[in-house]
Amino acid sequence: MFQPCARQPADRTCNSTVAKRGVARYPTPVQTLDPAPPSPDAARSSPAASRNLEPILQVLRAHLPATGPVLEVAAGTGQHGAAFAAALPGLDWTPSDPSAEARDSVEAWRRAGPTNLKPCLPVDVLDEATWPDATFKAVFCANMIHIAPPAATAALMRLVGRVLTRPGGLLVLYGPFMEAEVETAPSNLAFDENLRGRDPDWGLRDRDAVIAAAREHGLAFTLRKAMPANNLMLLFRAWP
Repeated sequence: MFQPCARQPADRTCNSTVAKRGVARYPTPVQTLDPAPPSPDAARSSPAASRNLEPILQVLRAHLPATGPVLEVAAGTGQHGAAFAAALPGLDWTPSDPSAEARDSVEAWRRAGPTNLKPCLPVDVLDEATWPDATFKAVFCANMIHIAPPAATAALMRLVGRVLTRPGGLLVLYGPFMEAEVETAPSNLAFDENLRGRDPDWGLRDRDAVIAAAREHGLAFTLRKAMPANNLMLLFRAWP
């Protein structure tokens, strides 16, 4: 049975346990901080995802290529992917998630969605056997690394470094981060404490540590974009 996480400040979403957010570490169902019961066709939706969809889309419109393949890591409910594929019809949007329950939800969105929304892949960032052999012009990952073990960040960068086209392939990360030069919002501090209380391997990641992990795999940090509810979008480009 679906078990929603405890409610957190606005737009603070696990969007799942680690099993959903790109790392099949725990055999638990898809979860969001807002209740997201399935519809009769298995599609799930999250109020948090509904709130952040348009701000994220504005950044994607400005930076994604007009055409080509995009990989979404930790697609969760599939709500984002369906909306982004519809809004960006020149892209072939491929969602992925290690959770079978999440993939069922993504598939339900896909059946009613645009033709450029592709079948969901079972990508687990910590299991290279699940990584796709294809290359992509861009990779999008939202709200995964803070509800995954630290090794998932390095694994994500290794995956992205392998599948992005070079030069110029784009990685887009979305979520809350810690920043040394920016005072952390009280809501983010509370969220971080809540996450670490539920699992000591979880928690908001240091932005500069994430940038350093990306650099190790040939990904150059290019943009920090402040987003609503104390989130960030971090953009990286693959160099030759």
